[in-house]
Amino acid sequence: MREYRARICDGLLIEKLEARGAILVKGAKWCGKTTTSAHIAKSEVRMEDPAKKKQYLELAEMNPQQLLQGEVPHLIDEWQLAPKLWDAVRYEVDQRDEFGQFILTGSAVPPDVSEISHTGTGRISSLLMRPMTLYESDDSTGEVSLRALFSLEHEIRGTGEHSIDDIAFLICRGGWPKAVGRTKKVALMQAIDYYDSLVESDISRVDGINRDPERARRVLRAYSRSVSSEATIVSILNDVKADENDSFSENTLRSYLLAFKKIFVIEDTPAWNPNIRSKTAIRTSDTRYLVDPSIATAALGVGPKDLVNDLATMGLLFENMCVRDLRVYAEAIGGSVYHYRDKSGLECDAVVHLRNGRYGLVEIKLGGDKLIEEGATNLLKLRDRIDSDKMNEPAFMMVLCGIAPFAYKRSDGVMVVPIGCLRD
Repeated sequence: MREYRARICDGLLIEKLEARGAILVKGAKWCGKTTTSAHIAKSEVRMEDPAKKKQYLELAEMNPQQLLQGEVPHLIDEWQLAPKLWDAVRYEVDQRDEFGQFILTGSAVPPDVSEISHTGTGRISSLLMRPMTLYESDDSTGEVSLRALFSLEHEIRGTGEHSIDDIAFLICRGGWPKAVGRTKKVALMQAIDYYDSLVESDISRVDGINRDPERARRVLRAYSRSVSSEATIVSILNDVKADENDSFSENTLRSYLLAFKKIFVIEDTPAWNPNIRSKTAIRTSDTRYLVDPSIATAALGVGPKDLVNDLATMGLLFENMCVRDLRVYAEAIGGSVYHYRDKSGLECDAVVHLRNGRYGLVEIKLGGDKLIEEGATNLLKLRDRIDSDKMNEPAFMMVLCGIAPFAYKRSDGVMVVPIGCLRD
């Protein structure tokens, strides 16, 4: 058995258990939910255990309380296979009137929620887990802390050690725990196997609707080509259709996309709406992202060498990888990630916004002096456009790079940070 690799959400899960009776750990399949939850739990029931699955499902139907017995916190893995367990957990939490009783894990939204009569508000809290960040997989030194950037001191230091080939490999490998620490050949196979499982079975199992694997492949391929953009449903649909006579409809496309969202494959980024001085309209469309960039490379059928030969595509997928990491780091410090774009063309790839109202502006660039300068210019323009009489100035402005020799702060206040230096 491989040694347990610590995750950023370990501390978040423990904190939440101290304040709620039960925690639902949700997220994409293979991202490490069960491993992390089992590491913290004191007893467990694994609903997908082939030797016991039938008995567990029957028990969940006839006497769900029996599945809740065990030393706490008690783990129920893949609870959505028996939706009645939700109300049983909620009721048991009420009866025990103690925090830290249960951990539920799920890699999909239950196909039938009619058996759930209560939302669980006040009893069951949720924690979204994503694939590993570069810091968690030991591909970032962690010399630059996002948390520290929100402090009053902005002194940063760190060395960027990744080459263009390294970044291309990390994009294609993804953050799947089973891929980390393996040979490159084995590591790259994990995302491909994950993608095959998504389109051949998972997308149909999520809600019991039989979907065509080939159409699922076309949808995910089209979505992957739209990563890091505000592509409309219509443009994605046109990309999906094999020809003008293809009967694939917009409603069908939405059904496929909703299914991918239910299994935590698609995770778009909402728009940020600051108070700005100008009357320029802010675009409110979500930016298209996948929970991990390796899903896109698998869907597109490209590997590290292909990305190096197509830097435009690599830049978009690199942005997806950075947003993945920023989401994990931000949530660890009580924040969320948004994007900003307005009708004038001014944009900011990521805005890390904390609950206390403080925020940081981030432009994501693969590397090179020209792109870094472009990112810094955008950040300064946006800073000047924000109405500082109505909201705080940004806590920091950062160009997050794939390839840069070191982390430093420019004379204009913009920080340049290699992704291989960042942590929560």
